[in-house]
Parts: sequence; C-alpha cells; structure tokens
Amino acid sequence: MDYLEGKAWVFGDFISTDLIAPGRYFHLRSNLPEFSKHVLEDANPDFPRLVQPGDIVVAGKNFGMGSSREHAPAIMKLAGVSAVLAESFSRIFFRNAINIGLPAIAVPSGDFVAQGERLRIDLVKGIIYNLDRDREIHFNPLAPFMINILNDGGVVDHVIKHKGFQI
Repeated sequence: MDYLEGKAWVFGDFISTDLIAPGRYFHLRSNLPEFSKHVLEDANPDFPRLVQPGDIVVAGKNFGMGSSREHAPAIMKLAGVSAVLAESFSRIFFRNAINIGLPAIAVPSGDFVAQGERLRIDLVKGIIYNLDRDREIHFNPLAPFMINILNDGGVVDHVIKHKGFQI
C-alpha cells in the first residue's frame, strides 16, 4: 500500500463522527456493511451512493471530532474510502483509523484539490500528487510502523501476522 489513488471528495472543517456515522443508524452498528451505506450522508447526501472504491476524503480542521465511535472510520473503509486527508484530526479518530487500516494523513491547509479531482498518495515519500492539476504537496510521512499496520490491514491483523497471536 505504498501508493493510493482515487477521486477526491472535499468536505470542510469540523466533520464530526456524528456526520460520518449518523446516530439514527446506530441500530446498524452490528451490521457495518449496511451502516456503511449511510456514511457521511449528513455532510453530503450523494456521498454514500456515489463513492467508489479507492476514493479519498479531503477535509479541513479537526476531522472526526466528537464521540469516539470507532465504527466511523470502519464504515468509511467499507464504503471504499482509501484514505482521509485533513488539516488536523481528532486524536481518537486518527488512532481508530490507523487501527482498522484506513490511512489518516495530516496535510497543510490550502486549495490543492477540488471535488472530483484525481489524487495519488505516496505514503512512504509523503507526497500527494494532484493528477488533474499536475501539482504535488508534501506531508510528514507516516511512521514506518504505521505503514506496516496499514499494509497488514489494521492493528489486529498486524499483531496476528507478526506475533503469532490468534483471536
């Protein structure tokens, strides 16, 4: 998973876990594939219907704020989101995302991407290429151990693979 490529879905600042995983669908939290059909619908009603595998969520400040709802990054991943780029993240959301194998990358603010533009992310080098604008921006690459966790599909699979544990 050194490279990720997909279409950008642009959101603003302060996208909460309530917007990511709407509370009115909490009865679906034991059925995450069904819950994922409602991901981010309160922020963009078209998103759950139009998101494609590999697409990338791009947002502003404090993405994932609010309650800890560990299923928020999980349903994003199940819906096909390959990464989340944001100016900053709620600490709990960031850890939950990495733990389930969804890259969460802090990027400088600015107008580097518009809705629907194609991005390629180099997780190792810390570069995001905007393929439609022929531009790139740099970010602090994730630590190698985090990339290993992401490559293994999340922390549980990583521990099983490297420590021999079984669940």
